[in-house]
Amino acid sequence: MKISLLEPIGVPEQVIKELAAGFAKRGHEFVYYDTKTVDPEELAARSAGCEVVMIANNPYPESVVEQADSLKLLSVAFTGIDHVAVEKCREKGVMICNCAGYSNQTVAELVIGMAVDGLRNVAKANETIRRGGTSAGIGGREIGGRTVGIIGLGRIGTICARLFLAFGAKVIAYNRSESEEAKALGIEYKSLEEVLSESDIISLNLPLNPQTRGFIGAEQIAQMKKDAVFINCARGAIVDNAALAKALNEDRLGFACVDVFDMEPPLPGDYPLLHAKNTLLTPHQAFISEEAMTRRAKIVFDNVYAYLDGNPVNVCQ
Repeated sequence: MKISLLEPIGVPEQVIKELAAGFAKRGHEFVYYDTKTVDPEELAARSAGCEVVMIANNPYPESVVEQADSLKLLSVAFTGIDHVAVEKCREKGVMICNCAGYSNQTVAELVIGMAVDGLRNVAKANETIRRGGTSAGIGGREIGGRTVGIIGLGRIGTICARLFLAFGAKVIAYNRSESEEAKALGIEYKSLEEVLSESDIISLNLPLNPQTRGFIGAEQIAQMKKDAVFINCARGAIVDNAALAKALNEDRLGFACVDVFDMEPPLPGDYPLLHAKNTLLTPHQAFISEEAMTRRAKIVFDNVYAYLDGNPVNVCQ
């Protein structure tokens, strides 16, 4: 059986070799490509003859799946699989496994860091001191005592909530279902409208799917407090970023911290948020830390070993 890792996954090549050692012992061929590509023809060439393919977060489009005649398993080193031609995989009987959970702590910690920056003007202060300025007017506000709204109280949202609670914040949440664990923590479930209108800090933690695409638009942004801090470390397409930029520039929203966009960075020069006031923008890095990359690499390989053993895990379809 031919098994290929089509792109780097954020760990040293030596780690890849160690994780893949078991394939040769079982009589399988393993190929590792140490460069990224988004070219469909190159992806198809790298996938040729493979029963198992591993990818990260670069697109794996329909045309590639169509040409991958031997493909049986796609092991995705990522939580979301919206960059994969899921329907075509389903049509061809290709199993998809993901690496859900590898970056939960990492993402949640960046959310907290962004909240601190949004309230305490950390990035602005750094620019100010370098221009010869002082702390006048940039002292900011505390997280403690404020109301934090979590939209999407899954695993990452729950970790965010725990961290905000440790700061002394009140946490309210909107989610499709309610959990007793969250209630035991003191989290209060509310309607989306209540979370939007009552929160001083809003953290978006929803997955991207047909129901959540465009979930936060001009109407929802208008319901937020004028001095609220809005944080998106989830998926870019959940938010109308043009509407978000407009609200910021018109002083109808206090601050926005955005790590994800409706395209992968680099962003074009005319992208609305690049020209919006009161923003902290990061280049889709919430999931990246040394610890998260190590966990991810292990999971994506473990998915393959489990498949080879006839006991697949982390199956998305």
